[in-house]
Parts: sequence; structure tokens; C-alpha cells
Amino acid sequence: MDGQAAAQAEDLFRLVYAEAFAEPPYNETENDVKATFRRFRSQTRKSAFRSVLARTEGGEPVGIAYGHPLGADTRWWDELTEPVTDEMRREDGRRTFGLMELAVRAPWRGQGIARRLHETLLDGIGTERVLLNVHPGSAAASAAYRGWGYRKVGEARPWAGADLHDVMVLDLD
Repeated sequence: MDGQAAAQAEDLFRLVYAEAFAEPPYNETENDVKATFRRFRSQTRKSAFRSVLARTEGGEPVGIAYGHPLGADTRWWDELTEPVTDEMRREDGRRTFGLMELAVRAPWRGQGIARRLHETLLDGIGTERVLLNVHPGSAAASAAYRGWGYRKVGEARPWAGADLHDVMVLDLD
């Protein structure tokens, strides 16, 4: 889905997100979800925004994934607790795809849906790499990302008051 289609399906994205991230270690509240979806609305307006929504045959939302290429002026690298090299943090709007969210509702986990969402989202994106933040307390998510080839490059607090997250990169070359 492009940004316009994702914006039209915001309620479905919100349902999956709110359910998945209400669980530990995230423990997100209704206010956290509202903040995420204020950002979501802004993100969907980016020209290269991409998203995937998995549904059952009956249309029930199962999982989501979305993101966009990072702009040359991204602050993502500024959030790290330890600086990285200038080469690592170099962005031009086409080099790095920022994976903003990937989530699957509990009843559908363990069936390879997250992997398929990830693969579908990244298919043909044309960037050198993918960047994401993952809560280290989410052992399943961290293990999946490592299994898919991501490597940890640092730690960051992605927003004020957030727990420390692992910053991971997947090289696509």
C-alpha cells in the first residue's frame, strides 16, 4: 500500500498496533497509541511511504509493516547513545529505508506472517539498507531480526521517556 491507501486503512493499522504493543515489554497505553498514529499520519504523506497489511480471508487484520526512506536531514542517528561514524550516518533520501513498525496480533504469531510482511514490504525498495529500533525486552522480535540478517549498531531512546532500544541495520547489497 502507498501512503494514501494506508491512511484510508488507519483504523486497521491502529487495531493491530494497539493490540500488539499493549503487551510487555512495550506496555503502551492509549495515549502512546495516539502519539504513534499522529506520526503515522505524517509518515503516510511521504512520497515513498510503503506499508503492508495482512488480513484473514474474512478481512480481519492480522499484521502490519510500514516505513519509508530516511531523508538527508533525519535525526534517527542523533538518538544513539554512542555516536557512529559519519559514513554510517550518511543519508541522502535513498540510502536507508526506515522500518517504522512491524507487528502481528497474538493469535497469528509463529506462522511466518512477520517474515512475509517484512519480505513484502522490502521487495523492490531500492535502498542499500534497512534501519529499525527494537525493544531488547522483546526476545522474539530481536531474534527474528537477527535471523533475517540484521546487526546491532547501537542503542537509542527513540522518543522522550522511551526505554533504551537496540538500533539494527540490515544491509541489502
